[in-house]
This record gives sequence, structure tokens and C-alpha cells, in this order.
Amino acid sequence: MVIKIKREPEIPEPPEDWQGSKPEWAIFHALISLGKKLGVDFEYQSAFLGGRLAKGGAVVDFLFYNPPNLAINVQSVFYHYREITQKVRGQMQRAQLEGMGLRVIFIDEADALRAPHWYVREALQFRDHSRMAGVV
Repeated sequence: MVIKIKREPEIPEPPEDWQGSKPEWAIFHALISLGKKLGVDFEYQSAFLGGRLAKGGAVVDFLFYNPPNLAINVQSVFYHYREITQKVRGQMQRAQLEGMGLRVIFIDEADALRAPHWYVREALQFRDHSRMAGVV
């Protein structure tokens, strides 16, 4: 299925002190431009069960209070799809987080860079268009 997307607003370069990836910046910027507020509607890089350093831990890129129980993770080809073990790890992390009551939506990095506003609006409606969609 081909998805037609209207021309997106330009995303500026991330500030020098930005701690995440460029695709995460695109999603962050889209959220802010769509009226979401950091610390009110969502938080960035929220650790669960000890975060990245703990076995079985996870980090959610964007955790939402409004809408509640929504998590958005940006999936890169290098870290999430390059090997089957990485894809399985993503599936396990999704199942773990969903077992904790979160609805996890993935946005692929290419989509985050190509049309962040569209994919954010879709994610806020709990629609996942990533390579991980429908896989648990």
C-alpha cells in the first residue's frame, strides 16, 4: 500500500546539546509543533526496569501522559532491523512494555525523517506503520 503524504513543514537541525538521534529530533520537533508539551504531555527517554544498562531493561523514546499509556519508539535500521536478533529484541521489548499497560508504537527512522508530522499524528491515534507493525 502506498501512503500519500502532504508536504511536511521543514524540520530544523537539532540543537548542539540534543542528546538523541536526528530521527528522534524530528519526532520531538513534530510533537512540539503539534502542540504537545515536554513534561506535561510527554517525556523523552524514559527508563523502565533499570533502562538500557539493566538486563531486561528498556528505554522508551517518548512516553505520553496525554494520551495516557502511549509509548513511541523510533526504530533505526542499524540498531533495530539489521539482524534478526535485534528485531526479536524489539518484539520482546514491545511485549514487555505492553504487559505493563503501555501501547507501543514504532516509527521507522526513514519515516521520521521523511514525514515526522504525519507519522506522529498517526501514532497519537495508535496507528503503527513501521516494519514492526502487527508483530508481537
